Amino acid sequence: MTKKMQKFFSRLWRDEQGQDLVEYALIVAAVGLALIVTVNQLSAAVVSLYSSITQGLASIGASGQ
Repeated sequence: MTKKMQKFFSRLWRDEQGQDLVEYALIVAAVGLALIVTVNQLSAAVVSLYSSITQGLASIGASGQ
């Protein structure tokens, strides 16, 4: 039984068939994470800009009356 396990693990250790797929999956995960962080920061900046614009327009409207 132990010989079979040793043979199985040695064959599994040498097998490189799925290595490319794992590397591509890691690259896709890293790019996806970078996009999520970028979009999150960009959305916060857009919300802040929109808020400042609406406050500026409100102050113009209030001072004009």
